[in-house]
Amino acid sequence: MLLRQLEYLVALARERHFGRAAAACHVSQPSLSAAIRTLERELDAPLVHRGQRFDGLTPEGERVLVWAHRMLAERDGLVDDLAAMKQGLTGTLRIAAIPTALTAASLLTAPFCGRHPHARVSLLSLSSREIAHGLAEFELDVALTYLDGEPLGRVRRLPVYEERYLLLAPEDSDLARQGGATWAQAAAVPLCLLSQRMRNRRILDEVFAAAGATVEPAVETDSVAALYAHVATRAWCSVISHAWLHMFGVPPGMRALRLTGSSHAPRIGLVTARRDPASALATALIDVARQVDVRAALDKLVEDHAS
Repeated sequence: MLLRQLEYLVALARERHFGRAAAACHVSQPSLSAAIRTLERELDAPLVHRGQRFDGLTPEGERVLVWAHRMLAERDGLVDDLAAMKQGLTGTLRIAAIPTALTAASLLTAPFCGRHPHARVSLLSLSSREIAHGLAEFELDVALTYLDGEPLGRVRRLPVYEERYLLLAPEDSDLARQGGATWAQAAAVPLCLLSQRMRNRRILDEVFAAAGATVEPAVETDSVAALYAHVATRAWCSVISHAWLHMFGVPPGMRALRLTGSSHAPRIGLVTARRDPASALATALIDVARQVDVRAALDKLVEDHAS
């Protein structure tokens, strides 16, 4: 069995088309098909449903695909480890963050890159469910996500900060003049919030419900940037995570108000797949996270910006 054959199988599962998979692997389609047939003979198992076109992997093929991801990840880890012994850490750190934590990622990736100038970073915005899949399939080295409330599989967890919530309201509004708001008061103003398919919104709905309030936002979006763009018009208020202040701050004409009546503070942290030896790149980022006080940096933003 050759690792190259496993690479072809992974590409075929990803592209779901022989021609596209061959192009992604920079080989001819007959070469890719022949390599996969050779792999089937060596494993004595059918891996691919073949018809007029690619019809998916067989159950045996799905099982081999899991092992292929693992074996290729171990190969990449070996190459990175040997390179690090020669010239320091190299390779690409594959990190994903949930959209609501994406704005805080640079507090970790910037010092990581400063310590390891030969390493690169690939940062993706993914949902918590996509993160769990990416870690299980060895497509990610590490992720920044909620540590509670979502199934993450067998992972190692390192808490980084607790998510705190603020209300962005026009500076000439009654709540701004009041200097703060309860969750029930926040539910009564025109709101722009993230969509319910996002974990952040589901958490907010739970907090509003605990305060005896139901929210019906005028605008929903799956983008923090789009949310801020709407709030900047001063036509809507929004409940934001304090981590967003790191990138977006407080729009002109708005004020960030503390919300009272709830102590709910979901944990955000780094998660890595349980494997031994651990990825050298992931280990290096974990080391950075243990030495950089992200919690304090974000809490200071609340002190600087919030009433």
